[in-house]
Amino acid sequence: MTGPSIAVAVVDAETPGNVGTIARAMKNFGLSDLLLVDPPTLDPDGEAYGFAGRAREDILPDAREVSFDALVEGYHTVGCTAITNEDATSHVRYPFVTPAALAEELQAVDGSVCLVFGRESTGLTNAELARLDRVCAIPASDEYPVLNLGQAATVVLYELRRLTVAETQTPEIRDRAEPRAIEGLHDQFAEFLVALGHPEEKRPKTRRLWRRLLGRAHPTGREVRTLRGLFRRASDRMRE
Repeated sequence: MTGPSIAVAVVDAETPGNVGTIARAMKNFGLSDLLLVDPPTLDPDGEAYGFAGRAREDILPDAREVSFDALVEGYHTVGCTAITNEDATSHVRYPFVTPAALAEELQAVDGSVCLVFGRESTGLTNAELARLDRVCAIPASDEYPVLNLGQAATVVLYELRRLTVAETQTPEIRDRAEPRAIEGLHDQFAEFLVALGHPEEKRPKTRRLWRRLLGRAHPTGREVRTLRGLFRRASDRMRE
């Protein structure tokens, strides 16, 4: 796990539930430092804690109330907003970086970073964004590009997971077959071509196409065994 320490700030949240939803996303993706600017009351028996999942155990109770000035003065700030549709002639929200590109960019930052999210209905104002170091926007459909606050936070934090979640917590989900088993499948396919009566002069090219296909597919051990069985039975039937 590399990169800077990353905090999340919510400015003037309109409902306690928004704070709870963001806290939950933070818990999902390995962040813990939650900062609140002009927050609503967070009742332990209310919706903030109800929406927070396991973040109610630590992130919400440990959240700190700060001023907007403190964010600007203490952190490399990234204002998170909707897609801007602006260009260099109107640069309060431009240039912006996408969440996917932000992860790579932040790896070069030495120090503390704060992701700043605004209000559910209006987001961050132009005056607030003008004081922040960077703008991050989420590309979305032109027909409806506006995400709610919880969705936006989840998308951004997901894209930053390489900086916040240890590799041991994201195990490889593929069970790629052993090279010997895959070579056995190639041999089985060659026998299948012979049994099929495939023209001999075309067999090398066909086997090469098959090898490239498997090279891209990364089959599992079970998939290889199943395919070998199918080719074996097909070859036997054609010889009969």
